[in-house]
Amino acid sequence: MDHRILSAFHAYGADPRVGAAARALSWAGEHGALWIAAGLAGAAVDGGRRGAWLRGTALTVGAHVASMGVKRVVRRRRPTHLAPRVRTAGRHSFPSSHATSAAAAAVAYGTLGAAFVPPLAVAMCLSRLVVGVHYPSDVAAGAALGVLTVRIGSRWIRGGPHD
Repeated sequence: MDHRILSAFHAYGADPRVGAAARALSWAGEHGALWIAAGLAGAAVDGGRRGAWLRGTALTVGAHVASMGVKRVVRRRRPTHLAPRVRTAGRHSFPSSHATSAAAAAVAYGTLGAAFVPPLAVAMCLSRLVVGVHYPSDVAAGAALGVLTVRIGSRWIRGGPHD
């Protein structure tokens, strides 16, 4: 099932506009860069909630680091049944670190009112399938890890008792 779903999404990348957008998202999401930049920008422009933005950014980075640790343990190979549309930083695909940091940012920054982040995070997750470097289960697991990480730290983002 993973192969069939991945192949279907990958086919959309044959459209030059879709392929270019997916490649751009993949590049921007490398090592969580887009999400770190968004969190720092939020902290810069929203002085009243600067601490919350920085804590959300820290949780997003933490989720990304956790995904890299899981990759080292699981060591699942990237898909080989189709040609990838981007180069990757590593050989392992489970979980998708792009999806992990995207979902973490969607929850963390979404709760701070950044309404554009959740749809952009969904696009980031889907781009990993369009460029052909992750199975859907990699993306789903990464997104779940990102959400879980931020949910665990949600009181901290709001400046709760563990501040």
